Amino acid sequence: MNDSATSLQLARTGYRGPVKSIRRMEKGSAYTGRLPPGCVLCRKGAKLVLLVTGRCMRRCGYCPLSSQKRGKDVFYANERRIGSISEAIEEAELMDALGTGITGGDPLLTADRTAASIRALKKRFGESHQIHLYASTTDPRRIDMVARAGLDEIRFHPPLGSWKRLDKTAFVDAVARSKKAGLCVGLEVPALPDRRSELLALIGFADDKELDFVNMNELEFSETNWRALRARGFDTRDDTSSGVAGSEDLALELLRTDVDVPLHYCSSAFKDGVQLRRRIVRRARNVIKPHELLTDDGTLLKGVVETKTPEETARMISSEFGVPRRLLWVDRDKKRLEVAPWVLEEIASELSLQSFIVEEYPTADRLEVEREPLRRR
Repeated sequence: MNDSATSLQLARTGYRGPVKSIRRMEKGSAYTGRLPPGCVLCRKGAKLVLLVTGRCMRRCGYCPLSSQKRGKDVFYANERRIGSISEAIEEAELMDALGTGITGGDPLLTADRTAASIRALKKRFGESHQIHLYASTTDPRRIDMVARAGLDEIRFHPPLGSWKRLDKTAFVDAVARSKKAGLCVGLEVPALPDRRSELLALIGFADDKELDFVNMNELEFSETNWRALRARGFDTRDDTSSGVAGSEDLALELLRTDVDVPLHYCSSAFKDGVQLRRRIVRRARNVIKPHELLTDDGTLLKGVVETKTPEETARMISSEFGVPRRLLWVDRDKKRLEVAPWVLEEIASELSLQSFIVEEYPTADRLEVEREPLRRR
């Protein structure tokens, strides 16, 4: 988005405040001052996303966490459900992670697990492995625990009802304690289109307490929050976006607020089109097999032959068509035979079995994006 486009959006809101220098990023995201250290690595797709629990004491109606995670004490590294910290480190290695974002739920509800994860990641990758954490808990003992473990940055998420009176809550002591421990400290909240005054008050608190940043995320619809958002009268901003209409406009307006604290707006398109895309490209380069092709979007293309006897089918294709075995892969998890796509396109018409060109994410869940059938005899 260019400056003139932003000016038009601000004009529609009726904003007439002071002009601030805003730095543009991809997909409409922007910031003032300095981007938070954790966001710098997220922008590169270089951060492991470590969900240490889906549990949270808050009941925020706008929470976008999926039903598989929300309210459940589960452990995920990126898209992979894990049972140990060693598996989290494996996932970090597969994407050449330069840092980790610890999320939830509220990671401080499982402070022991969170602190142990921080220590293990620092031990494996060194002190330069930047770790940030999201929290709505203000318990000083838990904050001290993760700080001592080696946490670099904490992002507090106060409940909506407290945004106008943060200076009268436990968040005053929580941010002071975090700063004293040497952490980079900020606030991170969604840009709720109908909560302009609350957001201004929250920004004012951050400025008064000399915090390091305020992050405003575009409010977006998800499988778990859409009923609550619809009930509040919200709608998507267009037919191709999950972002809520008015959220981006308000965030861009608030970036112009005359404060010293750095402000950052992150769009939903940026999370999917930049952060996620770059992260899966990093992983794809490490997990790609000889029979697969890497696309510009970081997905993997492969040929798939549906067969109840994949080993036998592989031997047949290798023998009858002279296909090298390195271009064939027996997928025991999905019970199918994978073939190099350029090979399968040539031989599909000679096979009696159903075959496809399949596009998948290179993630642990191997989510299928598209499937194109090939002609068979």
